[in-house]
Amino acid sequence: QVQLGESGGGLVQAGGSLRLSCAASGRTFSSYAMGWFRQAPGKEREFVAAISRNGGSTYYTDSVKGRFTVSRDNAKNTVYLQMNDLKSEDTAVYYCAADQRLSIVAVTTTQYDYDYWGQGTQVTVSS
Repeated sequence: QVQLGESGGGLVQAGGSLRLSCAASGRTFSSYAMGWFRQAPGKEREFVAAISRNGGSTYYTDSVKGRFTVSRDNAKNTVYLQMNDLKSEDTAVYYCAADQRLSIVAVTTTQYDYDYWGQGTQVTVSS
Protein backbone atom coordinates (compact mmCIF):
# COMPACT_ATOMS: atom_id res chain seq x y z
CA GLN A 1 0.00 0.00 0.00
CA VAL A 2 1.14 3.54 -0.64
CA GLN A 3 0.01 6.92 0.64
CA LEU A 4 0.29 9.98 -1.55
CA GLY A 5 0.47 13.64 -0.69
CA GLU A 6 0.49 16.51 -3.17
CA SER A 7 1.98 19.95 -2.63
CA GLY A 8 2.96 22.99 -4.62
CA GLY A 9 -0.41 24.27 -5.69
CA GLY A 10 -1.39 27.91 -5.42
CA LEU A 11 -2.49 31.05 -7.21
CA VAL A 12 -0.55 32.14 -10.26
CA GLN A 13 -1.08 34.57 -13.09
CA ALA A 14 -1.64 33.36 -16.61
CA GLY A 15 1.68 32.62 -18.27
CA GLY A 16 3.29 31.72 -14.97
CA SER A 17 4.65 28.44 -13.69
CA LEU A 18 4.15 26.04 -10.81
CA ARG A 19 5.74 22.76 -9.86
CA LEU A 20 3.59 20.21 -8.13
CA SER A 21 5.13 17.46 -6.05
CA CYS A 22 3.63 14.20 -4.91
CA ALA A 23 5.42 12.38 -2.13
CA ALA A 24 4.75 8.70 -1.58
CA SER A 25 5.14 6.66 1.55
CA GLY A 26 6.54 3.15 1.60
CA ARG A 27 9.51 1.42 0.06
CA THR A 28 7.95 0.26 -3.19
CA PHE A 29 7.45 3.55 -5.01
CA SER A 30 9.29 2.22 -8.05
CA SER A 31 6.62 -0.47 -8.36
CA TYR A 32 4.06 2.14 -9.38
CA ALA A 33 3.42 4.00 -12.54
CA MET A 34 2.28 7.47 -11.57
CA GLY A 35 -0.34 9.74 -12.99
CA TRP A 36 -1.60 13.28 -12.59
CA PHE A 37 -5.28 14.09 -12.97
CA ARG A 38 -7.27 17.26 -12.43
CA GLN A 39 -10.83 18.24 -11.72
CA ALA A 40 -12.24 21.66 -12.41
CA PRO A 41 -15.45 22.89 -10.76
CA GLY A 42 -18.47 21.31 -12.35
CA LYS A 43 -16.40 19.01 -14.50
CA GLU A 44 -15.33 15.40 -14.35
CA ARG A 45 -11.84 14.44 -13.32
CA GLU A 46 -9.55 14.21 -16.34
CA PHE A 47 -6.16 12.75 -17.14
CA VAL A 48 -3.24 15.17 -17.35
CA ALA A 49 0.03 13.21 -17.46
CA ALA A 50 1.57 9.89 -16.57
CA ILE A 51 5.02 8.43 -16.13
CA SER A 52 6.15 4.83 -16.10
CA ARG A 53 7.82 3.04 -13.23
CA ASN A 54 11.32 3.70 -14.57
CA GLY A 55 10.54 7.19 -15.85
CA GLY A 56 11.32 6.13 -19.40
CA SER A 57 7.79 6.60 -20.72
CA THR A 58 5.59 9.62 -20.34
CA TYR A 59 2.23 10.59 -21.77
CA TYR A 60 0.27 13.83 -21.78
CA THR A 61 -3.16 14.96 -22.65
CA ASP A 62 -3.11 17.15 -25.74
CA SER A 63 -4.01 20.37 -23.96
CA VAL A 64 -0.84 20.35 -21.83
CA LYS A 65 1.71 19.00 -24.31
CA GLY A 66 4.66 21.33 -24.59
CA ARG A 67 3.72 23.13 -21.37
CA PHE A 68 3.72 20.45 -18.66
CA THR A 69 6.46 17.97 -17.83
CA VAL A 70 6.07 14.95 -15.57
CA SER A 71 9.13 13.45 -13.90
CA ARG A 72 9.97 11.26 -10.96
CA ASP A 73 12.77 10.61 -8.51
CA ASN A 74 12.46 7.06 -7.25
CA ALA A 75 15.19 7.64 -4.67
CA LYS A 76 13.03 10.38 -3.13
CA ASN A 77 9.69 8.60 -3.65
CA THR A 78 8.42 11.67 -5.43
CA VAL A 79 6.76 12.50 -8.71
CA TYR A 80 6.63 16.03 -10.09
CA LEU A 81 4.52 18.00 -12.51
CA GLN A 82 6.22 21.09 -13.87
CA MET A 83 3.58 23.39 -15.30
CA ASN A 84 4.65 26.29 -17.50
CA ASP A 85 2.70 28.87 -19.47
CA LEU A 86 -0.33 28.29 -17.31
CA LYS A 87 -3.74 29.22 -18.63
CA SER A 88 -7.01 29.95 -16.88
CA GLU A 89 -8.38 26.65 -18.14
CA ASP A 90 -5.69 24.85 -16.11
CA THR A 91 -7.47 25.92 -12.93
CA ALA A 92 -8.44 22.76 -11.06
CA VAL A 93 -7.67 20.50 -8.16
CA TYR A 94 -4.73 18.36 -9.18
CA TYR A 95 -4.40 14.79 -7.96
CA CYS A 96 -1.57 12.33 -8.19
CA ALA A 97 -2.29 8.64 -8.39
CA ALA A 98 -0.36 5.38 -8.28
CA ASP A 99 -0.91 2.37 -10.50
CA GLN A 100 0.83 -0.85 -9.48
CA ARG A 101 1.80 -2.81 -12.55
CA LEU A 102 4.39 -5.28 -13.68
CA SER A 103 5.67 -3.43 -16.72
CA ILE A 104 8.37 -0.86 -16.01
CA VAL A 105 7.63 1.11 -19.16
CA ALA A 106 3.84 1.12 -19.45
CA VAL A 107 1.57 4.00 -18.52
CA THR A 108 -2.18 4.32 -18.45
CA THR A 109 -4.49 7.30 -18.89
CA THR A 110 -7.50 5.55 -17.38
CA GLN A 111 -8.27 6.71 -13.87
CA TYR A 112 -9.87 3.40 -12.98
CA ASP A 113 -6.50 1.68 -13.43
CA TYR A 114 -5.02 3.67 -10.56
CA ASP A 115 -5.05 2.09 -7.15
CA TYR A 116 -4.15 4.94 -4.84
CA TRP A 117 -4.89 8.66 -4.85
CA GLY A 118 -3.69 11.74 -3.06
CA GLN A 119 -5.96 14.33 -1.50
CA GLY A 120 -5.35 16.91 -4.21
CA THR A 121 -3.87 20.39 -4.40
CA GLN A 122 -5.61 23.47 -5.77
CA VAL A 123 -4.15 25.31 -8.73
CA THR A 124 -5.75 28.61 -9.63
CA VAL A 125 -4.66 30.58 -12.67
CA SER A 126 -5.82 34.17 -12.88
CA SER A 127 -6.20 35.82 -16.25
